[in-house]
Formats: sequence, C-alpha cells, structure tokens
Amino acid sequence: MITGPSGAVKLARKLRSEMTLPEGLLWRELRKRPGGLKFRRQHPSGAFVIDFYCAALKLAIEVDGFAHGTAEGIKRDTAKSHFLRSQGIATLRVPAKAVLEDMELVVRRIVQVCDERAARLAGADRDRLENLRVPLHHPADGPPPRGGEE
Repeated sequence: MITGPSGAVKLARKLRSEMTLPEGLLWRELRKRPGGLKFRRQHPSGAFVIDFYCAALKLAIEVDGFAHGTAEGIKRDTAKSHFLRSQGIATLRVPAKAVLEDMELVVRRIVQVCDERAARLAGADRDRLENLRVPLHHPADGPPPRGGEE
C-alpha cells in the first residue's frame, strides 16, 4: 500500500470532510463498488493526496475542476502524475463537469478503464511468470537421467 508522510495523512483526513460537490457525488457511486472494485477516497500518496484510489489495480482517479486549469494547477498535476507513474500507478483524470452532467457515463468509463487495466496487469503477471519458469531439464547438460537413476 502506498502512503505518505504524516502531513499528507492529516491533509487527506481534512480533505475527506471537505470534498467538492463532484468528488462527493462520485464517491457516493464508487463506494457501491462498481465492477466489484474497492476504492479509497482522499488517499495519501507520498506528498500528494489522490482523490480516489483502487489499490488492487494501482489506479488513481482525479476529479479535475476549474482550479486544475490554472498554470499552478497544471504544474501541480504534472508533478503528481510523474510521482504516481514512478510508483507504478496509472492516473485517470475525470472532468468535474462530466461528473455533474452524466454520472452514469463517468462510472461506466471508470469500470471500463479498470477492466482494461486488470487485463493488462494480468498479462504482465503471466509474462513475468513465464520468464521465471526454468525447465527441469537443460538439453545442454545431456539427456535426462533414466527412471531410477536420479
């Protein structure tokens, strides 16, 4: 599990009680575990706080309102995205306007992205396991021993 310094943890606790309207509305839907997935809200991650986080898929969901369109907001979001990527966490950015206008579509898209990420991670795990497999017999060492000669 990824976490942060005590300052980030305190900030996350504070932000949980001060969620924006779009964050609060999306949280009402995500806590129902769409697609069978568990999400955390205002999750500390290093020096940052992620709006929503699915630990099973290492996926961060950020709700971007008007503050994210400013120069400072863009700079902060870029730094956060780089940090999360360095930790192996993918980021899905959702416009706050989309949350307010069509919640059903937003939740369907989140589940779709989660399904795609789960398939990608499963493929990566399968490839990693196949690379770790070592055959019991190495042809360069000659023929395998006959039964009873091990």
